[in-house]
Amino acid sequence: MSVLASVAQVIVVVVLGLVLSGLMAKVRARAEGRVGAPVLQPVREVLKLWARQSPRPSSASAFFALAPRLNLLVALAAAGLVPSLTTRASSASSADALVVVFLLLTGTLVSALAGLDTATAFGGMGASRAVTLSALSEPALLVGLAAFAVPGGSLNLAILVARSGASPSSLASPAHVLAGLGLLVIVLAEAGRLPVDNPSTHLELTMIHEAMVLEYGGRDLALVKLGAATRLGVLVSLLGVLVVPWGVAHTWSPAALAGALGLAVAKALVVGLGIALIEVHSAKLRLFRVPELLAGAFVLGALGVMAALVVR
Repeated sequence: MSVLASVAQVIVVVVLGLVLSGLMAKVRARAEGRVGAPVLQPVREVLKLWARQSPRPSSASAFFALAPRLNLLVALAAAGLVPSLTTRASSASSADALVVVFLLLTGTLVSALAGLDTATAFGGMGASRAVTLSALSEPALLVGLAAFAVPGGSLNLAILVARSGASPSSLASPAHVLAGLGLLVIVLAEAGRLPVDNPSTHLELTMIHEAMVLEYGGRDLALVKLGAATRLGVLVSLLGVLVVPWGVAHTWSPAALAGALGLAVAKALVVGLGIALIEVHSAKLRLFRVPELLAGAFVLGALGVMAALVVR
């Protein structure tokens, strides 16, 4: 049963990532006065690309073809560690927050190496920018997770969610609010959303993630899109279970699992709509201003840690 729960969590995160990608694009289009593509357009794109051949540049090595598969694999592993449905999954004992951060960093590194492997100017530029931003966002993510871990007394996500859910008053604590705001900024950066990155642009002066995957096509591009959607689902699920830890099932009761699924979807939709509204009302920051934003997230996380230590 615990293995099935882990598989179910992975499936839920992948589906939520694809749906949220389409939902945020739809909300942004509506806000700009356009009809926009259907919410399930990312699913259609993945299926369409999967049926096509994968052209690859002659200058690329075998790692270029391997990178999308590695990226998707580490994203799926992170999805299995986040207790989005239950704290009793088979992966609960290994659901360390540091492991999740390491897997996210590994995905960024794999994508950057694939961008460099093409030996193109765009790939190198995107890889350089991605690694630079990751070096700034990962410490802020670690500090934000530490702010949640201090009151819970553990870095294990399953234990942390169980203990946080048992104390409703923690939602209004200064440490919880500060760490939640900092984590939201990190989610925007790690998922490549505005104001850090624009997933719908192809301007060479603004591309980060898109610059690294320009040479992909066909089935390889489908895996790239699926990996990016899974990464988005992991980040949104992580934000949801940490900021609002209630609703995660702690038993094998069908009612509890069904309720956990409904609440997981509801929290993901709320976070997705919030991110979409942020994108609608913000412009992309200049590259040299992004470190200031990530530094602000780091400060929020550090203040959250200090507040948690004082209250404790």
